[in-house]
Amino acid sequence: MTERPLILVTNDDGVLAPGLAALAEVAAKLGDTVVVAPESERSGSSHAITLHAHLRATPLRERWYAVAGSPVDCVYLGSLHLCPRLPDLVLSGVNPGYNLGTDVFYSGTVGAAAEGYLRGAKAMAVSTDRDVDPTAVREIVHRIAQRLLQSDEHLLWNVNIPPGAGRRADDVEVTRLGHRAYKETVEERRDLMGRPYYWIGGPPEPGEHEPGEDTYAVQHGRISLTPLELDITARDLDKTRRILFPEA
Repeated sequence: MTERPLILVTNDDGVLAPGLAALAEVAAKLGDTVVVAPESERSGSSHAITLHAHLRATPLRERWYAVAGSPVDCVYLGSLHLCPRLPDLVLSGVNPGYNLGTDVFYSGTVGAAAEGYLRGAKAMAVSTDRDVDPTAVREIVHRIAQRLLQSDEHLLWNVNIPPGAGRRADDVEVTRLGHRAYKETVEERRDLMGRPYYWIGGPPEPGEHEPGEDTYAVQHGRISLTPLELDITARDLDKTRRILFPEA
């Protein structure tokens, strides 16, 4: 009898997030499932890992855990201890809000998927518009995840699903990362004692996007699927050599 694939499901929005439940439903149709997610929201945590404090994993029900840590902690702990074996696939999401362009460097959703990839699993991060009910994207996520599971390749995919997309198979576009502009702001406020505190970061701003970019695809109502690689070495090493050794 062929062993069913093992799928680890996580997110950065917390173990009670509706998107996590929707993704766990998808995973259950594809294989055996273990859910390991942060006990509270950890959005923007990128690839943070806890190395100088202990972690607690609280069982909520069978194969479903809340971890007092980051999304990456969840995948590391889940893959190496809470799962009965190393997972074949890590699914992260469904995030309420897109992770496009340079968002991938900040996103805990993408960070968790990347950690699954580092642990040897195929991995996929899934995000959609904030106003979309995550249950509405289950069918398209199922189709894409099924294709990923069937592949012999070791892959990391970042998927963004705009409202209404996914009714046709060709709604999915393979893209590269675009540029997502945000209002750059620091807002200073005062607490009741008169001491300053700060809110940083602003909302997305309109920008120009080019065909082939994930931002362009989503802007035009198509699902973007961006294959990611974790080697961020500059492609042109000679540029740095010329700066360091101008007389060589």
